[in-house]
Amino acid sequence: MDAYSGYNQILVHKDDKAKTSFIIERGTYYYKVMPFGLKNTGGTYQRLVNKIFKEQIGKILEAYMDDMLVKPPKRADHIKNLAGAFNLLS
Repeated sequence: MDAYSGYNQILVHKDDKAKTSFIIERGTYYYKVMPFGLKNTGGTYQRLVNKIFKEQIGKILEAYMDDMLVKPPKRADHIKNLAGAFNLLS
């Protein structure tokens, strides 16, 4: 599961949207989802992934900054474990 391609998005909390504002010629804007160019986005994303997959990490799944690897102990359980991981993401 590739997290690097940018499909995963973290919503910015409503109280923090003003902190991400920027001004251009046409007006003032803010981010609704966390752009991966901000300073703490990487750490925030990793903490969120660790929280979502806390029961699976180390057992059937490894989560890295831009990659998630499902690796079940038994080959026969691979499809079931993949389905479980995708269910958590949806």
